[in-house]
Amino acid sequence: MPFAGRHVVLGVSGGIACYKSCTLARRLTESGAQVDVVLTAAAGEFVRPLTFEALTGRPVLASLWERGGGRALAHIELAKQGDLVILAPATAHLLARAAQGMADDLLTALLLARTGAVLCAPAMNDAMFAHPATRANLKTLAERGWTFVGPETGALAEGPSELPGRMSEPETILAAAARLLAPPGRLKGKTVLVTAGPTREHLDPVRVITNPSSGRMGYALAEAAFARGAEVILVVGPTDLPVPTGAVTHRVETTAEMQRALQTLVKRADVLIMAAAPADYRPAAPAATKRARSAGDLTLKLEPTPDILGSLKRPKGCLAVGFALETGGRDGEGGDGVARARQKLQDKALDLVILNDALEPGAGFEVPTNRVTIVRNSGAPTELPLLSKRDVAERILDEVEQALS
Repeated sequence: MPFAGRHVVLGVSGGIACYKSCTLARRLTESGAQVDVVLTAAAGEFVRPLTFEALTGRPVLASLWERGGGRALAHIELAKQGDLVILAPATAHLLARAAQGMADDLLTALLLARTGAVLCAPAMNDAMFAHPATRANLKTLAERGWTFVGPETGALAEGPSELPGRMSEPETILAAAARLLAPPGRLKGKTVLVTAGPTREHLDPVRVITNPSSGRMGYALAEAAFARGAEVILVVGPTDLPVPTGAVTHRVETTAEMQRALQTLVKRADVLIMAAAPADYRPAAPAATKRARSAGDLTLKLEPTPDILGSLKRPKGCLAVGFALETGGRDGEGGDGVARARQKLQDKALDLVILNDALEPGAGFEVPTNRVTIVRNSGAPTELPLLSKRDVAERILDEVEQALS
């Protein structure tokens, strides 16, 4: 995430969601940002300044009238110097004051002087969020260039709700902030279509053929592409992972379902990344009812599932990335894995193939790390060391952006 060396101002107004702001401040600091927290008087009733000072290692500002540390004009300084201002939570009261251009405390004065990016995470009662006054204030602020994340549905302080009002989670806000801070790149504004996870082929209504893919690699690619400014579409098989922030997600079960979804979605893709691990075989005649174990031995006849990449009609100019999975080292068992990856490049008309080994410790399925070789149509392959899957995703997208240029 592009926070290292960046200056982030975190404005916190008075709502119960302030407790999430503590996590957000910590995550921003851990990611390398210099974080200055500005509290409203109401926010100070929920979370004391000392908490944020401990989390960020920086003094907290809470009043226009503080003169300590030579920061009498702190609101002007922070408005001009901050790479990004994040408001979390942004209460209905703060939104109303900001929309009216009021400057009656440090935070609103800062916002009035601010000409750069502002990321706002509203948080309030669902009826307050739906009120025409709040809607008008949000529209006014959006017209001034503010970016919004959330609110979401879920439990509020007063109980469950099916209407928006709940502040987005810190990780969601962090992803939106990363997107705003990301330097302009070749993926900004592009549509990136990513596949992730396994597929399942049913033997009968309760038994399936599948594989151990967790979907982590595809999810990391979706998250990284979103952070770079892309519009991300994710087609994912069965997985328990939470949906990546910013991705429009389509869930599928079988390889044929994944194929049908991609045939429709690929028409608007600028980049296609096939990180899923679809099942290669399916029962030729799946049973309509569960077969009892007492029936004895079972012999299955399997047939190949559809060749997704081979059947897709990609739009002209769509850059395509495939994955090649080995089980005998990246050079392949008894052969050359790179040579097979190059063959896949040609057979499937791909631009890149990402080669890795399912049996290598720390790589492949069900682990947070991976070690891959990036194979191109020309030039020597690039072997990466063992990295987190997010770091692998960033390296792959570096290659994608270079190819797009």
